Amino acid sequence: MPHHTYKKIEIVGTSTVSMEDAVNNAVAQAANSVRGLSWFEVVETRGTIAEGTVSHWQVTVKIGFTID
Repeated sequence: MPHHTYKKIEIVGTSTVSMEDAVNNAVAQAANSVRGLSWFEVVETRGTIAEGTVSHWQVTVKIGFTID
């Protein structure tokens, strides 16, 4: 089994729909500029409230990717 070396970045994804959508948005955006994405870890979740309901999700994720 080959050995891998990883680097982690931390980004915040947002969505007006759901936490899962916010994570997917973060991963998709990272995939536009980083090669070798391998895994993610949700480290923080927060949101905003408007008129008594959740209006926006913000999810901080650490994304791991292999380095050459």
